Amino acid sequence: MSKIPFQIINWPNISKDQHKGETGVAFWQILQLEGLRIRIVEYSEEYLADHWCQKGHIVHCLEGSFTTELEGGDTFVMNKGMTYVVSDEMSSHRSVSKNGVKLLIIDGDFLK
Repeated sequence: MSKIPFQIINWPNISKDQHKGETGVAFWQILQLEGLRIRIVEYSEEYLADHWCQKGHIVHCLEGSFTTELEGGDTFVMNKGMTYVVSDEMSSHRSVSKNGVKLLIIDGDFLK
């Protein structure tokens, strides 16, 4: 990963990409740097991810709440102000949102 010079991320100026879930939709705003991806992600009401993810993340709940499901059956309710961290290939997880949620998600080479 490269050194990152000081910069400000003005999220309202970053376009939102839509990603369909098994149900509902997710909107991603992405800042991509070498070896690092920073996103604001919003899940709609009744959102269910369309896949089990094995990528590592730092996920911080900015607004609302959601549930992270692990493929083995464990579930974790994440409320505003809570964060989870996982490295690449350490779990198969997916997100579920009943009422919608806004997240800050950081991932990259440092989680391998």
